[in-house]
Amino acid sequence: MVSVGIDALALATTHVQVPLSALADALDVPVGKYHKGLGQERMSIPALDEDAITMGAEAATKLLAHTGTDGIRTLLYASESGVDQSKAGGVFVHGILGLPRHIRTVELKEACYGGTAALQTALAFVARNPEEKALVIASDIARYTTDESGEPTQGAGAVAMLVSANPRLVEIEPVSGVYTLDINDFWRPNDSSTPYVHGHVSMDAYMDAFTGAWDDYRAYGGRDIGEFARFVHHQPFGKMARKAHARLMEYTGVHLQATNDTVNTDDSVIEAGLIYGRHIGNSYTAALYIGLASLLGNDSEDLTHKKIGMFSYGSGAVSEFFCAVPQPGYREVLAQTGADARSVMDMLDARTEVDFRTYRVMHAALRTDSEDFETPSQTTGPYRWAGVQGKIRRYSATS
Repeated sequence: MVSVGIDALALATTHVQVPLSALADALDVPVGKYHKGLGQERMSIPALDEDAITMGAEAATKLLAHTGTDGIRTLLYASESGVDQSKAGGVFVHGILGLPRHIRTVELKEACYGGTAALQTALAFVARNPEEKALVIASDIARYTTDESGEPTQGAGAVAMLVSANPRLVEIEPVSGVYTLDINDFWRPNDSSTPYVHGHVSMDAYMDAFTGAWDDYRAYGGRDIGEFARFVHHQPFGKMARKAHARLMEYTGVHLQATNDTVNTDDSVIEAGLIYGRHIGNSYTAALYIGLASLLGNDSEDLTHKKIGMFSYGSGAVSEFFCAVPQPGYREVLAQTGADARSVMDMLDARTEVDFRTYRVMHAALRTDSEDFETPSQTTGPYRWAGVQGKIRRYSATS
């Protein structure tokens, strides 16, 4: 059987950020509630001329500058920050980047799980025809109502992945465990720009989906828990990933000391994967793969051929557990697309920091209607959302 997986990966975020210390000061909340209680320090927010499309296009530009477009026959765009009920967000990206016309382009949606749905679909396309490649883009802006519990978990991020046979970054093993349950833990109706969240239901749904996906993974011949050297769990905020790991360790009865081939019950096996998310915030469909990049770029050990357990969750709820295996030279592959640790931290440090008042003004200024308007030029990124003209969203390069 041909090996398939992620050949290369690139990240992007918005170009504005808010330190959660500013939010804590303004709301008279102990900053430890955010830094320790949530495991978060900063959150990316969009400038008024940024959206999920501009982020996705920026991530894809970084990726394709190295890989080129030869062999790409599929573009799968995953997001729950959709800008049109009919036209796929990937078609906007396709036009912005001037990609070849002979590409199938589709948008996938199932809350935060959509990125994994896109990846698994791409893997199937490539397994069927190993000469083809697929471009997967997961891009989202997590936007919540102000003065509610979700506000400090906001964020924005995008990841672009080239899926191919004989991948250079990580192989994705064919066995996976899946789980679906219709539950109202988190949802966003068509007439709302922010979601509705039942926090206590959401935490339970996440944990139940995790163990359900794990059981299915094992039932279909998946690896034993002791074979995994590291884990990346879906991370709407860092503390949830920590709770998920503790739950999995308890559920599987693991009480082992960490070695090169086994896992232990503390957070050392997930810690490196939490670094980027701590400074970006929630990125929905992109969060798991930003976590994977964080793990590969920051873990002190050489993870070549080690087994990484990947848990993907999307409210509503759908989940999947699968295994990723880093390939020889994976760190060099990260560096080629600017996804290495130093480049990513430089990207995060380059964001414009705004104060609480400015952030709240920007949050309130979001336009979701289709009347003609122009957005102010704010972003320092390569692409901007220029506004609406003739009920059509317009995008342009900034230089």
